[in-house]
Amino acid sequence: LKDIQFIDSYYYNKLETNRFDSNLGKFVGYTAAGVRQAEIWNKDTSIIAVLNAQREAYCLNNVGID
Repeated sequence: LKDIQFIDSYYYNKLETNRFDSNLGKFVGYTAAGVRQAEIWNKDTSIIAVLNAQREAYCLNNVGID
């Protein structure tokens, strides 16, 4: 179950600006604005905790479905 990955991506004009990767445990920015936003979000530990909880609530509960 450790290899399950939760990804939450954000797009603007069909371009991925940033994403949360549960394997990294932080946001990664792909554009200049995305990098700035990722730095802001990574400083807020409550956002990181919520997204890690989403991995447990959504991904791990649905492992056996397929």
